[in-house]
Amino acid sequence: MRAGTLNSRVTIQQQSATQDALGQPVQTWTDVATVWANIKHTSGIESIKADALTSTVRASVQIRYKSGLVSGMRLSAGSVLYDIVAVLPDMEKREYTNLVCEVIQ
Repeated sequence: MRAGTLNSRVTIQQQSATQDALGQPVQTWTDVATVWANIKHTSGIESIKADALTSTVRASVQIRYKSGLVSGMRLSAGSVLYDIVAVLPDMEKREYTNLVCEVIQ
């Protein structure tokens, strides 16, 4: 993999449960890693759900090989947040991992 194609800095986060001052469960996002990535927006669609217009933007994010990533995590790239829908690692050469993501509205 050529380093020049990894031109965006992203932070990978996972959801964790903590408690607030009253002992109530609170969901927070914890940083797992900050890595260089290549983000390509592959598709976008608009639809009407519950009488409201919604849009879905899909992206393919390629990073250097990293184990331990699972769907349900998210990426933060500047002010844009992405849900990780699928993790596609390169199991042969272990050079890269492709993440199929959706932009969080």
